[in-house]
Amino acid sequence: LHLVALNLPFAGDMRADFQCFQQAQLAGLRSTYRAFLSSHLQDLATVVRKTDRYHLPIVNLKGEILVNNWESIFSGDGGQFNINVPIYSFDGRNVMTSPSWPQKVIWHGSSTNGIRLTSSYCDAWHTADTGALGQASPLETGRLLYQKVYSCSNQFIVLCIENSFV
Repeated sequence: LHLVALNLPFAGDMRADFQCFQQAQLAGLRSTYRAFLSSHLQDLATVVRKTDRYHLPIVNLKGEILVNNWESIFSGDGGQFNINVPIYSFDGRNVMTSPSWPQKVIWHGSSTNGIRLTSSYCDAWHTADTGALGQASPLETGRLLYQKVYSCSNQFIVLCIENSFV
């Protein structure tokens, strides 16, 4: 399953699932992509189909392995990933080296177990208000679910996950 970043950073008011779907289509990817975020409807841990959670590796756009499988992200260790493998955007840029993402932080709105944190998910990703809070992870920690709270006005990386294998 591919883990890919949106082509630009976003503040807390985003239509992330739609952005993931649209940018994947424009990039010529046939699978369905969903935002790597907990939402008011769904916990992050359940975004990928049950049948694909255990046996498929999580890879970047070039097929390099970031994480052994979806379920391992939610083991409670903060979603450790291979920091030596780049995360690319849908248009092929490395988010860790591109100046398009000045802050190397990803939004997620989740606990280390992938459960939504309603107190810190930017009002279900509907606000960029300075006073509202969102859970995010600095990528240099090597963890996708590091627990750090930021103002929803920040423009951070948004990841998308291929939610079923085609």
